[in-house]
Amino acid sequence: MKKPVVALIGRPNVGKSTIFNKLVGKKISIIEDTPGVTRDRIYGNVSYKDYKFHLIDTGGIDLSEQSFNNEIKMQVELAIDEADVIVFVVDGKEGLTSNDYEVKNMLIKTNKKVIIAINKVDHKASRDNIYDFYVLGFDNYIQVSGEQNIGISDLLDEITKDFNKIETEEYPEDVIRFSIIGRPNVGKSSLANAILNEEKLIVSDIAGTTRDSIDTPFTYHGKELVVIDTAGMRKRGKIYENIERYSLLRSMKAIDRSDVCLIVINAEEGIIEHDKHIAGYALEAGKSIVIVVNKWDVIDNKDEEMKKFKTLIKSEFAFIDYAPIVFLSALTKKRIHTLIPEVIKVYENSRREIKTSILNDVIMEAYNLNPPPSYKGKRLKIYFSNQAGMMPPKFNIQVNSKGLIHFSYERYLENKIRESFDFEGVPIILQFKNKGEQ
Repeated sequence: MKKPVVALIGRPNVGKSTIFNKLVGKKISIIEDTPGVTRDRIYGNVSYKDYKFHLIDTGGIDLSEQSFNNEIKMQVELAIDEADVIVFVVDGKEGLTSNDYEVKNMLIKTNKKVIIAINKVDHKASRDNIYDFYVLGFDNYIQVSGEQNIGISDLLDEITKDFNKIETEEYPEDVIRFSIIGRPNVGKSSLANAILNEEKLIVSDIAGTTRDSIDTPFTYHGKELVVIDTAGMRKRGKIYENIERYSLLRSMKAIDRSDVCLIVINAEEGIIEHDKHIAGYALEAGKSIVIVVNKWDVIDNKDEEMKKFKTLIKSEFAFIDYAPIVFLSALTKKRIHTLIPEVIKVYENSRREIKTSILNDVIMEAYNLNPPPSYKGKRLKIYFSNQAGMMPPKFNIQVNSKGLIHFSYERYLENKIRESFDFEGVPIILQFKNKGEQ
């Protein structure tokens, strides 16, 4: 059973992003301080009571080339295309505008559930305007204030009213799910086909299809895997292709369902910013990563170029410098055999459990070798470490004061853990806790 999709729409400055952040809530971010990674949040996962859903914020897109109405129109088309529930955010303080009527005219034709969220009701002016919105002709109206956190639980109750309880797992736990992600035209579909056409693989007859991707289960040397292919399922090609941030949406849903993400780069074109954005989302979701350089057949002087390309990747993707890099050609199938072993390896690394006593030895040795500098007369002390989770691995480190942790010292400890244990391809989360903190 798939998670439902909820889309926030509305014209700029009605407060969509504030409501989005309230619904998604604060989560541990792996990339809080990581430079070079996108901070735009247009997609998140929401858990509320016994329900879970994907949330899309369609706003905040700067389409300077397009007219304002075209921008709104594309947002609404995207929401109608993608969402099970549409939350139409209006500005209670400002009242109805002609653009709100435009949106209404498009939404009224769809059979999707529409909730009108009247935002900014903490302002006096809003209270005078509230009943004007009923003229829009929808069934569900919720008064909210994203800023003041008013009405957010009422909105969540209305959103989830017809949802089923938390979905059961689609595949057994030991099945490795990996997605092929990357910007358009890097060869994602060809790669999926090349993987599945390898004669070593036994491909299942049933290929499950979802609205956003095609899942194909297969067996490799006795291991069960599922490849999630997001390519080839675009409905409104124009929206997804033309606006980079919208084209990320399909990738993000695939990332969410994966254990391992293959980030595909086109060897001919090199690395562009969009590649880094996609990698940033995989990292933020805590997924294991393999970087795949495709179209390697067109490169001359391969050995020398491979060294150069590796150096380039390490510098451009410094925030995932632990990810293995595979060079191949989906077209000619050269080196394709090197890929699945890497997928299996990074998946197994993400499930690695470290004994507490061994972990403490590594952390204390790192601390004694290089004690952190004192800050305002205080020095960080580390008391105890233990592993608190897998996929991705999380480590709790008990200290005298979390405020004394510097980002560079955190990186130092992470590197020491990586030197001691094989976490290739896997992000690591270090959680620093004061003594007695749960």
